[in-house]
Amino acid sequence: MARAMNGRVYLVTGAGSGIGAAICRRLAAPGVSILVHTGSNRIRGDAVASECEAKGARCRVELGDLADPNTAVGLVAACEARFGGLDGLVSNAGFGDRRKLGEIDEAGFERSLGVILKALFRLATAAEPLLSKSGAGRVVAVSSFLAHEFKLGGDVFPASAAAKSGLEGLARSLAAQLAPKRITVNCVVPGYVKKDAATHSSLDPARWQSALERIPLRRLGLPDEIAAAVAFLLGADAGYITGQLLHVDGGLTL
Repeated sequence: MARAMNGRVYLVTGAGSGIGAAICRRLAAPGVSILVHTGSNRIRGDAVASECEAKGARCRVELGDLADPNTAVGLVAACEARFGGLDGLVSNAGFGDRRKLGEIDEAGFERSLGVILKALFRLATAAEPLLSKSGAGRVVAVSSFLAHEFKLGGDVFPASAAAKSGLEGLARSLAAQLAPKRITVNCVVPGYVKKDAATHSSLDPARWQSALERIPLRRLGLPDEIAAAVAFLLGADAGYITGQLLHVDGGLTL
């Protein structure tokens, strides 16, 4: 028997700021439990957890580098130990690497694959038994327009594009495999999204202005707009949706 949708357990990676933090805030409600993952910034993780707890959610903050194969297993184990299960997995952690072919070395390329693509594989592998027990398991992977748009005014992100493209392919394959277990797997594909103050950006102000000119809606997306799409796919209303890519990009990929 699945838990009531308002009493579910979620794991959100890369949740210390930006889209991940917004997802946690969207999900927070009385009875909901959230494992807030961040790479190394405990202060940001604790701040997000405090916001969510103020809305009635139970939270636990876990740190760890998702390029480390042991991190994903540890996060899922923490969900089971602290909250007794897992209903929704959000694989959100990632970063943009602007280094071109000839500039990026193999270690840099491998890091993008590790934090983005391999992390989803490891998280899903570890989480599948708990998601199966849920009876209404959900996996949402946060991809990027970088897997779809390549005419970016000279900016190219080969490692990021490869990792995000692989993420989408893996998610769709998992959707087919896990559907008989009543687990849905979908991707949300953001466009250019406004960054939190004092967080790293891969684009300078001039490049952000150039980006705006490529967006039909002529504005940046907000983290909460991406979070809204993720929350929908995690919820009961999306129970018949799996294997899909939902673009939230202001028309960028038209």
